[in-house]
Amino acid sequence: MKEIGSALRKESLPILTVDVVVLTLDNGQLQVLLHRRPNAPFAGAWALPGGFVRVGEDSDTLAAIQRVLRSKVGATNIYVEQLATYSGEMRDPRGWSLSVAYIALLPKSDLQIVDSPDVALLDTKSLPELAFDHALILKDALARLRGKGAYSTLPAMLLKKEFTLSELQLAYEVVLGEKLDTSAFRRKVGDFEFLEKTGSNSSELSKRPARLFRLKNDVQMFDRTLGRSG
Repeated sequence: MKEIGSALRKESLPILTVDVVVLTLDNGQLQVLLHRRPNAPFAGAWALPGGFVRVGEDSDTLAAIQRVLRSKVGATNIYVEQLATYSGEMRDPRGWSLSVAYIALLPKSDLQIVDSPDVALLDTKSLPELAFDHALILKDALARLRGKGAYSTLPAMLLKKEFTLSELQLAYEVVLGEKLDTSAFRRKVGDFEFLEKTGSNSSELSKRPARLFRLKNDVQMFDRTLGRSG
């Protein structure tokens, strides 16, 4: 064991972190949670939430990202999936680094973030320059959401547990970046049988009451797209 430990010390251990792309919907826009870095490197730049993996505390990178979400988002029951691993000697000026990135989807009402000029929800279509390689991570996350979202219930993770069909259609339109025909969309929703009625109606005073639905399962995959090409 001493020989193994000595061999490890001779090698430069990488900086090991986790980063998370937190996405939500607000006023028909797909928004991402960013924070302004207080310290170098990239002090003052906007970045994705993240942190160092704590060896001895975090059992794996999923545990690390859940800890980050609890501390920086204030929510625990969030849909999370691993995106990819980003590594190299050039991505962090402090040294050779490796980051395991995740995607987190949740309704805006579940976000518990501090009221601070250094924390913001920003439209994914209009973003400032991001620290490290976070622009690439975000680009990959949006591509994953759009690609997988067309064939699954993933866009519904951006909504409250109970939602109307109009709200569901809007979520798919925002994620897929295309306007959907209402009749065709609702026909596909009925064919795929992934919703169940709650027995309640929406309570928005400005709108005619509409039936509320919820997912039968968390994430369900389809054999064809819910988009226009399906």
